[in-house]
Amino acid sequence: MNAAVLLIASTLILVAGYVFYGGWLAKQWGIDPSRKTPAHELEDGMDYVPAKTPVVMGHHFSSIAGAGPINGPIQAAVFGWVPVLLWVLIGGIFFGGVHDFGALFASLRHKGQSIGEIIDDSMGKTAKKLFLTFGYLTLLLVVAAFSSIVASTFGSTTSAGAAVEGAALAANESTAMISILFIGLAMLFGFFVYRKNANIGVASVAGCIGIIAIVAIGLNFHPISLSYNTWMWVVGAYILVASVTPVWILLQPRDYLSSFLLYFMIAAGIVAVLGAVFTGHGQFSIPAMGDASLKGTGVFTTGTAFPALFVTIACGAISGFHSLVSSGTSSKQLDNEKNAKPVAYGSMLIECMVAVISLCAIGFVWASAADGTYASPTQVFAGGLSAMIASFAPGAQNIMYQMLILAVSVFCLTSLDTATRLARYMFQEFFIEQGQTAKDLTGYKKVLANPYVATAITVVLGVSLGMTGYTKIWPLFGAANQLLAAVGLLAVCTWLGSVGKNNKMFYIPMVFMLAVTICSLVQTITAKLTAYTSGAADIWALIQATIAVLLVALSLVLAAIAGKTLYAQHVNKNTKKDEKAA
Repeated sequence: MNAAVLLIASTLILVAGYVFYGGWLAKQWGIDPSRKTPAHELEDGMDYVPAKTPVVMGHHFSSIAGAGPINGPIQAAVFGWVPVLLWVLIGGIFFGGVHDFGALFASLRHKGQSIGEIIDDSMGKTAKKLFLTFGYLTLLLVVAAFSSIVASTFGSTTSAGAAVEGAALAANESTAMISILFIGLAMLFGFFVYRKNANIGVASVAGCIGIIAIVAIGLNFHPISLSYNTWMWVVGAYILVASVTPVWILLQPRDYLSSFLLYFMIAAGIVAVLGAVFTGHGQFSIPAMGDASLKGTGVFTTGTAFPALFVTIACGAISGFHSLVSSGTSSKQLDNEKNAKPVAYGSMLIECMVAVISLCAIGFVWASAADGTYASPTQVFAGGLSAMIASFAPGAQNIMYQMLILAVSVFCLTSLDTATRLARYMFQEFFIEQGQTAKDLTGYKKVLANPYVATAITVVLGVSLGMTGYTKIWPLFGAANQLLAAVGLLAVCTWLGSVGKNNKMFYIPMVFMLAVTICSLVQTITAKLTAYTSGAADIWALIQATIAVLLVALSLVLAAIAGKTLYAQHVNKNTKKDEKAA
């Protein structure tokens, strides 16, 4: 397969999806540019802060991207490039885009509150409590997994305690140094833009120059060397502060600047693919329908295409975490309702582009990925694209590899910060009834709903779980995240039905995602219990099985409540039709 043909065709399909299907969704739901958004209506200088569209999109895009659209397609490439590409394109346009756009729109119509409040409005208080429990457990897995990934990228030791040496150690120390400097740069950017009213265009140029400067510094000066466990607690302290800091100080400016790294990564991928093709190196050798002998080896996932393919490729097609970002932070910053389409639906399809580029990257180094040369999907991604660039610009290979590794690390840190803030929102909402605010609470509820207490509990639980290493958490997180997507689809679908708007575009995605994820979790439960009872696994296997059982039970109850609600809406609609006809 020619990588350029695949990339160009995918781009055209995604653009058509945005223009036609995204435009149709906006009309069906009644996007209203004249309607006041929660960011203006409830502006508080901390969480509700209206921002320009590029800033909100930068936050949203950086938060939802993380390592997902890179890891997933590379791990799932063992199933073949055709199934991977079809799921990315069909999933992104008809599943993920609908999911993200719908969650943001519903949150805008609920004062910027989370999916939990949307469920309360259409499915009742019990369903809200169940969802908040489900969502909070999933976010703990996100905090644990991404904390571990960041600490692994920064640390002088692995999660198992083994020393990192040589070039790998220097790369980790450089990435840590650059990431620290990046936080300082973002805070300066936020100060000048939000407190000194600096022109956003001028500030953006200065910010990009600053990124180049801190990369140069970090590559040549990186004195900080800490172990994996130490970095875990440093990261924990960072997210503890970052998630309760007003969004204009760090979250908005850092995510906006991070988006330039992501745009750079996409541009570098496009240049790499087209340049390699131009020099006669654009073919890749991934089998069209996969190679079963490679499943579970190297960077590749295991299992059968159903359900493994649809769980492994999450962020590049559909991801439950996206609905929490849409309804947790982005909806509190949107300046105008018309911007919901580019921010949510547009970001999802751009993420699909990252997934396609990831597929091209592993295609270029397929033989090396298959024989175990690369230790992680991130290395495959950076190695594949930098090798493509080396085919026509050999001198740029090393710096390009370092820049791509840095970009992935920055996105993980961004997603981690956002996930902690979202978990804090959900923990607080568990104690707040509809129509109340945290100020109305008394007793233990007032204490637990305090932002600092809620954040501290989240950080301690998440970081403690992350100490076990992300490889033990990631498989469970993948299924839980996709199950959260199914629940998010259920929530928005029932709410749209309750307000009389077209919700039929949700039916197939939500049923399919429920089937996929429940099947995957049942497989996980069976495998973990078998391994534990046979003595082949430690207590962690039993913990994973227990969490999986809880997630399946919660999702089935929510699905039953949603089904009952949708059926009642259908009956009520038909009754009104009959009355009108009579």
